[in-house]
Amino acid sequence: MVLRVLVPSARLADDIRGPEVEPIIWHINDDPLEAPPADVLVTERPRDHARRARAGRIPGLRHVHLLSIGYEWVLEHLPPDVTLSNSRGAVEDAAAEHAIALILAALRDLPSAVEQQRQREWAPLWTTSLHGSVVLVLGHGGVGREVIARLQPFRPAAVIPVATHARTLDTGTRIHGTEELPGLLPQADVVVVTLPHDSSTAGLIDSAFLSRMRDGALLVNIGRGPVVDTAALISELRSGRLRAALDVTDPEPLPSDHPLWDMPGCLITPHMGGNTDQFMRLATDLTIEQLHRLASGQQPLHIVR
Repeated sequence: MVLRVLVPSARLADDIRGPEVEPIIWHINDDPLEAPPADVLVTERPRDHARRARAGRIPGLRHVHLLSIGYEWVLEHLPPDVTLSNSRGAVEDAAAEHAIALILAALRDLPSAVEQQRQREWAPLWTTSLHGSVVLVLGHGGVGREVIARLQPFRPAAVIPVATHARTLDTGTRIHGTEELPGLLPQADVVVVTLPHDSSTAGLIDSAFLSRMRDGALLVNIGRGPVVDTAALISELRSGRLRAALDVTDPEPLPSDHPLWDMPGCLITPHMGGNTDQFMRLATDLTIEQLHRLASGQQPLHIVR
C-alpha cells in the first residue's frame, strides 16, 4: 500500500520518500490552499489558531502524526475515525535543555549583559545562582523528568517534583501532588512549569499561586501558555516582586503591542524549546517508522487518540 502523506517541508518529504510513501508538501499554517486528499498528515502546530481546523477537512485522512508532544490543539477538529500520534521520545531532551538555558540566562541576568554589550558598557553584574537554589518542577511527564535530570549537576539545594497526584517512585523519590503546592511554593527560588494545557491545568498558575511564590522567585514556563494567567503574571512582574522566563505565552503568538514584552525581569523566547537539529533527526526517524507501520497495517507508536 502506498500512503499519500502531507508533510510541512521539502526536507521532510525527501527524507520519507520511498516505495510505501508518496509525500505531498503542504503546510497547515502557511499554505494558502486547503489540503489535497491524503491518508496521513504529518504536521507541527499551526501558529494561526484559525488554521487548526484545516486538519479536520482533509479528504480521506486516516491518521495524524504530530511533530511535537502537545496534541490538545487538534483534538476538537479531528473526525472520530482519525487516529492521532505524537513525537514522544524525540522532543523531551530539547525542551529540557531549553528550560535549563532559560533558568541560567534569567538567574545570571544575561539579558542585562547583552544590553550592556550593545551599549559597550563594562559593568560586572552580581546575580543569583542555580547552585544552592530550591527548584520546584511542576509536571512529571517526559519533559519534567528530563529537566530534573539536567538540574542535578548544578547542585541545587533541593529539587521538588510535583504532579497531579502524589506518589512514591520505586527509587524512593516522592512526587508531591498539586494539593501540596500552597506549602511548597514559598520554599522555591525557581518554579519550572512543564504541564500540558487541558481543563485541569488552564489558569492553574493564577494570582493565588503567584502570591505564594517567594519574593524574587523565578517562574519558568516551557509547558503551555494558558496554564499561566497572563494578567496575574504581569501584575507580579510590574511590581518587580517576581521574575519570569517564558518559552510559551497566552496569547500565542504574542502580539507586538502586548505589555508582556516590556515587563521588567521577563525573558521571552518564541516557543522554540523543541527547535533543534537533533530533534528533527529524531522526529524524522520516528515519522519514517510511523509511516512504515501504517503502510504495513501495524499499530503506530505513541497513539494518543
